[in-house]
Amino acid sequence: VMASGDDGGNVKIQSGNGRAGIHDSGCFSGGGLLILMMMMMMMMNLLLRSSLLFSIGVGLSLLLNLLQTQRNVTLFPAETGSQTLRCAWWVPACCGAAAALIGLLYPCLDRCVGEPLRLKSEWSSVIRCLAVFVGINHASAKVDFVNNVQLSLTLGALSIGLWWSFDRSRQGLGLGVAIALLATMVTQLLVYNGLFQYTSPDFLYIRSWLPCIFFAGVITVGNIGRQLALYQHKVKQDKSHQD
Repeated sequence: VMASGDDGGNVKIQSGNGRAGIHDSGCFSGGGLLILMMMMMMMMNLLLRSSLLFSIGVGLSLLLNLLQTQRNVTLFPAETGSQTLRCAWWVPACCGAAAALIGLLYPCLDRCVGEPLRLKSEWSSVIRCLAVFVGINHASAKVDFVNNVQLSLTLGALSIGLWWSFDRSRQGLGLGVAIALLATMVTQLLVYNGLFQYTSPDFLYIRSWLPCIFFAGVITVGNIGRQLALYQHKVKQDKSHQD
């Protein structure tokens, strides 16, 4: 506070709040810029993980659909099926979008139930999980069983073994079962409307082992999504320690 007098003897009091207000405004501007930068980094990380998961989903759908079509397990109409992809264009697109959603949902659900962000497994474990998932799909298309019931029971046991070996979380089990049931109902609607068909359906237009394949796929993609999120968390921690 500054005091000064004029010619008439009056005293004028000036305050330094103007300078303090400018300083506070600068601090607020700097803090807002920092928050904006952090939000942009989070969005970029989310976009990067979504893109990777979408690409993985597209690649897996093309590979697994090739295994199915080679044995004529699934058939697509001539006007919608592609000779190059051996499936309709919407199949890899839908599988990629589903993989991105599941891969982002799993780590969010882990945080909601209070599981700490720590590297529970290495990438080698995720690759082994992926290899087992592809093997389960290969068995559904290539291995001959006496009947579909035996095949369904075998694939169901393998899918539960996949969850037990690479997940073992209650939220992973619950989300896997829920998404598998939802995907099965969506597939039944697609077959019912003639978008594609199974050659030997034994359970409401589809094969009875299909929910097992969906469940194993959810567990596999969920583990990939978890590992991507945990890896980015580890990179952020390393950078903060270096700073």
